[in-house]
Amino acid sequence: MLFVMQKLPVGRGVRKLANNNNVIAKVGNFEPEEPEFNDPFAKSWDEMKNMRGLDQNFKRKTNRVVKGYLEESKARPMGKDDVGRKSINSRQDKGYGAFDVITPPYNPVELANFYDSNFANHAAIDTKTANMVGLGYDFHMTQWTEAKLEELEGEKLDFTRRKIERAKKDITGWLEDLNNTSTFTGTMERVITDMLATGNGYLEVGRTVSGDIGYLGHVPAPTMRVRRLHDGFIQIVADKVVYFRNFGATNPNPVNNDDRPNEIIHFMEYSPLNTYYGIPDVIAALQAIKGDQFAAQYNIDYFENKAVPRYIVTVKGAQLSPESEERLFRFLQTGLKGQNHRTLYVPLPSDSEGNSVDFQMHPVENSVQDASFKDYRRQNRDDILTAHQVPLSKLGGVDGGSLAGSLSQDRTFKEQVTRPVQRHLNKIINTIIKEKTDLVEIRFMEATLTDEVALSQINERYLRNQAITPNEVRESIGLPQIKGGDQMIVVGGQQAANARSEASGNTARERERTNSQSDGPATLEGRNPQGEGRRVE
Repeated sequence: MLFVMQKLPVGRGVRKLANNNNVIAKVGNFEPEEPEFNDPFAKSWDEMKNMRGLDQNFKRKTNRVVKGYLEESKARPMGKDDVGRKSINSRQDKGYGAFDVITPPYNPVELANFYDSNFANHAAIDTKTANMVGLGYDFHMTQWTEAKLEELEGEKLDFTRRKIERAKKDITGWLEDLNNTSTFTGTMERVITDMLATGNGYLEVGRTVSGDIGYLGHVPAPTMRVRRLHDGFIQIVADKVVYFRNFGATNPNPVNNDDRPNEIIHFMEYSPLNTYYGIPDVIAALQAIKGDQFAAQYNIDYFENKAVPRYIVTVKGAQLSPESEERLFRFLQTGLKGQNHRTLYVPLPSDSEGNSVDFQMHPVENSVQDASFKDYRRQNRDDILTAHQVPLSKLGGVDGGSLAGSLSQDRTFKEQVTRPVQRHLNKIINTIIKEKTDLVEIRFMEATLTDEVALSQINERYLRNQAITPNEVRESIGLPQIKGGDQMIVVGGQQAANARSEASGNTARERERTNSQSDGPATLEGRNPQGEGRRVE
């Protein structure tokens, strides 16, 4: 008699067969359980026509269109001698056709689920969001304002400076008051997280009766669809339908009777394959995400269900009674887990002439087990981070590289990934700021790769060489303008000699010695690791 002790996994791909006293588990192709996503726009018009927010005229019109579409479908072909329509005709009896919206290239709910379920995707998106909008924002003078300031002098210049500083404070307070439940930075973090996770982010803009902007908020991307005519957006949540205009548009509402619908600013991750929706970067590593899910679920299934038997029990020379057999099987099934040093009593018949009774328990798997697919999961992680263009060092991970290599990766990440997006965001948000003032414009703060001591030395050199004014330095570090700060600093005596010495390169050796310090506060670049030789300038 042979007992194979194994806890059977429950789920798809598993069949359990019973044959007398033997228990056999046959495991087919593993297939992890995936949540099912219901698209509210894919429902039939009969299910959607009673939703809240729909105008009666829109319902009557859509009923006629759907009725005609169904009758037309039954009466095909639609022309003489089997000649029919060649134009594109969407399913008018479904939500996408009824609301005239475009189907996204990928399920936005599933893309959002990747953000929640995959650690590498989640970390990369959070890192990019933090570096793009999470560091805060500041206001700077526009080029038009700077040009006007150059034409002023004396009291007029000081008065204009004070006016600009008041405008910065007023516009900051106004921007933060546009949402009572979130800061502007918090709102933008949600919008950009949606954009990076699903390819699309939506910022809602509400206006007062007088037409002034009075609200800024985030709209969850999975609930939004783009109209085919690019004349707005449709949102469905539960049993309610909402229509949004494009930002700054004044077209009529085609869906409900709200004559002042809110507006949407649509942030997209560009893709040449679609002009309606953006596609997230992680799509390029979609197979890595899927593979990582399989590998992770495989390990979970292994530890929960044990694909290899723990014990094999053999009984020779005797036939156990049904009661003893059941007691033994129940002990192996449940009694070995959670309680130490359990005692098992199994009554066995005595030896007979020429036949000895033998009972043995053989451990099959008693060694320390390691997780499977370790290298494969690491490669999946690297593929996902590569698709996002996020270095591992930005996530706090260690890949054995040097400090200089990490600094180089940080600089590349800032210049090639976050800075271009920040410039794009600055331009879009400034369309909102311009409705309030044209003196200043918003700029999202960038990550600083140099410490404050090094930055102060840079500014000091610029001031000595009359490249910038004190007020320009103060504005770059977030301080208000001061009277007389628009005049260049004129150095003399020893300061002028030092400036000429630096300009001629006589202090190059001193600068090299300073930059070679291991822990010096003015160090701008890391040292090469030991054994790699001298740094070549």
